[in-house]
Amino acid sequence: MDRNAGMLGCGEICQHKRLKQFQEERNTLNCMEIKSEAKLTFFEAASLIVGHGVGAGILSVPYIASRNSIGDLLWILALVYCVNLLLHFMIAELSLHNGGAQFIKCFEKDLFVGKYGRFLTWAAFGLLGLSVIINVSGFITGGGAVLISWLGMPTWAAMTVFYLAAAAVVFFGMKLVGICEKFAVLSMAAVVGVLVIAGLRQGSAEFAGSRVAWTNVMALYSMVSFSLSAVMSVPQVVKGLGGDRKKVAGAIAAGTGVNLALVGVITFITLYSVGSAITENGALVDLASKLGGWVSVVGYVFSLLALATSFWANTLNLRDVFAEQTGMHNRTSWLITSLPCLFIALLGLTSFVGFSRLASVVQVLTGLGVIAAYHHARKRTGSSPICGRLGTLPFQILVAAGSLAATAGALLKIV
Repeated sequence: MDRNAGMLGCGEICQHKRLKQFQEERNTLNCMEIKSEAKLTFFEAASLIVGHGVGAGILSVPYIASRNSIGDLLWILALVYCVNLLLHFMIAELSLHNGGAQFIKCFEKDLFVGKYGRFLTWAAFGLLGLSVIINVSGFITGGGAVLISWLGMPTWAAMTVFYLAAAAVVFFGMKLVGICEKFAVLSMAAVVGVLVIAGLRQGSAEFAGSRVAWTNVMALYSMVSFSLSAVMSVPQVVKGLGGDRKKVAGAIAAGTGVNLALVGVITFITLYSVGSAITENGALVDLASKLGGWVSVVGYVFSLLALATSFWANTLNLRDVFAEQTGMHNRTSWLITSLPCLFIALLGLTSFVGFSRLASVVQVLTGLGVIAAYHHARKRTGSSPICGRLGTLPFQILVAAGSLAATAGALLKIV
């Protein structure tokens, strides 16, 4: 009797081992099916996440944080990091299940099914493309403004110079973008280090640090969430790392962590140095007025790096989305998707009043679409190589709620 029980136990163990081996082989097979134009190192992949996320949002957080308590800032930083990280993991797994594809191809397979699937796919393609083009036009406008203020260049020349310099990197493909993102991240970290040292030497300013209204808490959540978002660069990381799930998860966690550190350090040094005198003009403007004019030069450098890294990441993503949908060559897709951004910027159509609202709505719809597509892909494949239990329905609902909360916060007035 005992012997039979022992043999049964051994059989169950062997069956469990064979099942585990089968799952590992299936995950490995999925990774092998991923094709990429270039291989990225772990640092380059993480830098893609940093480059996409870092930008104007980081410089806007200190003002909103000054209208809240330090305690609110700390728990929001922790919560947003966890929710955004989980969202990025779900996107990575969705892309992994679809051979490293960008959003639209994933939607086509796992969301837009049925009679109107093709129409919805192209509608999503148009809306997402328009949203990214508007954002990139804003980066060109911002980069031009920095060059105008710093070097006194004519408006059209400043925008054109920034576009040509930034777009040339994307022209040569993913590998060069990864390399440039890596060095830009190191440079931005050095710039922030200089600001911290200067701020600490200057001494502290008076700062009350009290919550003004609960609407400010929602606004702070929204802005931090925006600052840590790099959703469209996740498929690039999946492809660049060959679908290696451990490296993909590690690069996303590291890149999001660096962005969190940049947000935290810039916010705290601004509150420490400027105190209650902080304005809506941006962290670097306030620091320059407090620490001296030389900080403005540091601000120019940081701003150009932040805008350039965001430009690289977004145009690389849009190039791939367009190439996947149309079957065109990468460089042709790069020209078709990036050149209109320059024209829109030169026409002065990106003052962001109505366009920014459209872009934010599209991004929210994209986020909710990702969760729905991920839910379907998880059921379709019967596997979850990255999220595991953290990808189950309760966590999907949590991430969707976080996306809606971030949108609501962006629409609330700061008091």
